[in-house]
Amino acid sequence: MDENSLSGLLCQESETCLDEELVEQEETFCDLKDYGVLDDGYTDMLGEREISFGFKRDDKSLVLGDQIKCARSEAIAWILKTRAVFRFRFQTAYLSVTYFDRFLYTRSIDGEKLWAIKLLSVACLSLAAKMEEVKVPALSEFQTEEYKFASNVILRMELLVLTTLDWRMGSITPFAFLRYFIVNFYKDSPPSNNVSRVVALILATMREINLMDHRPSAIAAAATLMALDQRLTKKALECKMNPISYCGFLEIEDVFTCYSIMQKLEIEKLKMRKSIVSPDLSPTHLRTPNVLNCSSVSSAVSTKRKRLTFNDSDQSSDRPNEKRFG
Repeated sequence: MDENSLSGLLCQESETCLDEELVEQEETFCDLKDYGVLDDGYTDMLGEREISFGFKRDDKSLVLGDQIKCARSEAIAWILKTRAVFRFRFQTAYLSVTYFDRFLYTRSIDGEKLWAIKLLSVACLSLAAKMEEVKVPALSEFQTEEYKFASNVILRMELLVLTTLDWRMGSITPFAFLRYFIVNFYKDSPPSNNVSRVVALILATMREINLMDHRPSAIAAAATLMALDQRLTKKALECKMNPISYCGFLEIEDVFTCYSIMQKLEIEKLKMRKSIVSPDLSPTHLRTPNVLNCSSVSSAVSTKRKRLTFNDSDQSSDRPNEKRFG
């Protein structure tokens, strides 16, 4: 896939598209009149669940090489494009990327088999759809532009993902926290059409970070605050969060880190808009920043973690925490 085609994929989920689609979906995320469901005990339970899934583990951070980062960007672009085609919920797309990143915490992709990362993205989206959607397409309908994977091959990858994640597929997403944060942060005058903005921020941030490095609650809180005010200092952000600071699962430092990432993305988006109206810039300047270094995604990638192949037997490796694909 060349840069131009990838850039086209990245543009599939524009804010305009989100605004139009979320007109019918806003109540899915936040029925602001239904205060009865905003139980603090329930929110605490969500926080405990996200911690149990290993989000923001201080003892381990997922570090990817540039080539794998680019391959991940392509995978997310395909996931978002396919989500739009099948009209899946945004939770489904986010959950599939969560599976994707959790998988890479344990396994690595062989540099000569980058088709495997395409297959991984298909399997993760299919599994997420089975968790979140009422109607799930046949496996034969989940296809990438480069490869046509047989259904039995996708099933084998699904099984590998399931076993790698210990069959724990009910990961928390930021969308589970949106109603709580929107009601608390907008208590004086709850917005009627602000959810699309928050969702756009979450999806944009999903492309930039490894999802296991930040708790979904922190991403949700940061996106809600960013939609409210794009110029909060750390102190101002802490003041905004005072009403919910008793939540033991919520870390202000993590929220501010996510908020800062979103601020940076907004600045980059503003610069891109300005560059589009400038007649002096070549097409290279108009590309999405994430795409600029991804032209050689299909080249070999070296990695220190265990490699993924279709030929390895399921045996113990030299590293006790890593698994092989059988």
